Amino acid sequence: MLQAALWGAVAGSAVLLGAVAGVTMNMPKKWIAWIMAFGTGVLIGAVSFELLTEAAEQSSLKIAAAGFLSGAAIFTLMDYILSRSGGHDRKRSRSKAVKGTGMAIFAGTVLDAIPESVLIGASLIEQSKVSWLLVAAIFLSNFPEGLSSSVGLIKEGYSKRKVMVMWSAVLLLSSIASFCGYAFLQGASVSYISIIGAFAGGGIMAMVSSTMLPEAHEDGGAVIGFISSAGLLTSLLLTHFS
Repeated sequence: MLQAALWGAVAGSAVLLGAVAGVTMNMPKKWIAWIMAFGTGVLIGAVSFELLTEAAEQSSLKIAAAGFLSGAAIFTLMDYILSRSGGHDRKRSRSKAVKGTGMAIFAGTVLDAIPESVLIGASLIEQSKVSWLLVAAIFLSNFPEGLSSSVGLIKEGYSKRKVMVMWSAVLLLSSIASFCGYAFLQGASVSYISIIGAFAGGGIMAMVSSTMLPEAHEDGGAVIGFISSAGLLTSLLLTHFS
């Protein structure tokens, strides 16, 4: 159980590390976009090669498809609700401050982080070891999220200390979510866990399509397609050698 909490913290720590970079360094937007694009490719690979494939193999294609689309639909609905309050800016550094979006950005980040962390904990049940692909994919996507959104929060008027406290809370929640994923799914069947994976995979795909890739292309230019492809290939290699 402690191992699950540890790996959830490792993945969640990327948000805090990104926040540290955001408040202490003046990193060019293009660099942030490149990191985000690579992380997007790895995440897409994790969904394709691990979550969705395993769900189809261990349950059925119809059930996996239903879980996947349900996850995408629910994330889209939640994202729409948060976006109306400014939560869509959770992955953006924003050149202009927009008052009142801070807590929506925080809520949106938690919306991204908790399901991913639950899956890390669940992977320890099924494989008796952590899924390196999931940890790497979540870490690589969380770092630019913490970096870019922290810059935006500071522009809105949040103090550096408050930003650090917010992202430290995300790290703690990620650790708790991973712990709960291991503890509460301990007696669940492999098929049930795989369906949860498909559900989370749908949410992840909706997230990268609506937030990460558009932002990365906007700031990084045409090379983003190649970098995302390199991330996808990296996830395949991690799957093959893990």
